[in-house]
Amino acid sequence: MVGKHVAVLEARLGARLIARTTRRQSLTELGRAYYRQCRVVLAEAEAADALAEGVTAEPRGRLRINASVTFGSASLAPLVLSYTERHPKVEVDLVLGDRRVDLIEEGFDAVVRIGELADSSLIARPLGPYRLILAAAPAYLARNGRPAHPRELVEHQCLVFLGSSETRSHLWRFRRKDEAQDVRVGGRLRMNDTRAMLHAAEAGAGIVMGPEMLIAPLIAAGRLERLLPDWDAPSWPMHVLYAPDRRPTAKLRAFLDMLVETFPRR
Repeated sequence: MVGKHVAVLEARLGARLIARTTRRQSLTELGRAYYRQCRVVLAEAEAADALAEGVTAEPRGRLRINASVTFGSASLAPLVLSYTERHPKVEVDLVLGDRRVDLIEEGFDAVVRIGELADSSLIARPLGPYRLILAAAPAYLARNGRPAHPRELVEHQCLVFLGSSETRSHLWRFRRKDEAQDVRVGGRLRMNDTRAMLHAAEAGAGIVMGPEMLIAPLIAAGRLERLLPDWDAPSWPMHVLYAPDRRPTAKLRAFLDMLVETFPRR
């Protein structure tokens, strides 16, 4: 039935909206432009309905959110639980993954992204930065000593995160006032999962550089100790993005406000 409707629409327009092969279908350039414009029309209609319902309309419906695995599971999932408790008429799809999704084509209401933003037509609201800090278990420090300067890390077992660039993963950058220090670290353990690295660090396997939001509770519990506190490890900007062609619905507006309140820009 959908195919018949699309065929009728293509016949009326005199152009193809969908390119079809035996294996897949994808939007043509005109199809993408036509789709974006239709979203604008539908968003305007939705905004008119929202205006009629009043600014204080109760959040309801389905909300689709995307974020990275580490940040999403550790920090965003608890927020989503609080959000659903506060707004019982909203259903939330929290989709976690390190692949960069297309917010509009994949039907997400908002995405949380870490790092510098590429040029985009999306609206971005800044959140608090995603900071990294250095830590190790008391047992490891008792056996191997505590580094007093970043350059001493070359003498230690460091837990290396296997990211998209192995060269970048092995290069740890530090700053202190006007002083900068780059250290090419190494170690026997390399992993592509932050939580696995933290488990290894707690077991005394080496020094870890990881998200402050995950390491700070372990430090408070005495399971890890912070290292080189006078030096700043890398941090990245963090934003929540949503489509510009629509007025935020009550459910999205409530989520954005809660997110900004929980992770304030400092």
